[in-house]
Amino acid sequence: MKAQTFLPQDYRPAEDEPFMNDRQLEYFRRKLETWKQELLDQSAETLEGLQDSARSVPDLADRASEETDRALELRTRDRQRKLVSKIDAALRRIETGEYGYCEMTGEPISLKRLDARPIATMTLEAQERHERRERVHRDD
Repeated sequence: MKAQTFLPQDYRPAEDEPFMNDRQLEYFRRKLETWKQELLDQSAETLEGLQDSARSVPDLADRASEETDRALELRTRDRQRKLVSKIDAALRRIETGEYGYCEMTGEPISLKRLDARPIATMTLEAQERHERRERVHRDD
């Protein structure tokens, strides 16, 4: 097992240090794990809330409103479940040494992009090309 890398509380990855050095990888690993834990905690809260609200509501309008709220909450949790799998994939890329590099071009993804979206798998330019291609093919 790899030794834990020391990371100061106020550490932020900088462009002037080697790309994806141990400190940067540790920074993003911690960021991803914290994000994942927050999502899992919210999911547990949702399950508790759904179990508590599984009561019978006699008023038809109230029942419809509660069902709409429940459906919205479940859609949100489904999106978060998919996000957790993307976080897990990013954590695996950290372990294999692939994190931070574009899956299309192999170029480094900017630190600003990774800080804003730590699950990013493509550079901004590659992502834009990918989305343009998707739009073109979707219209067919």
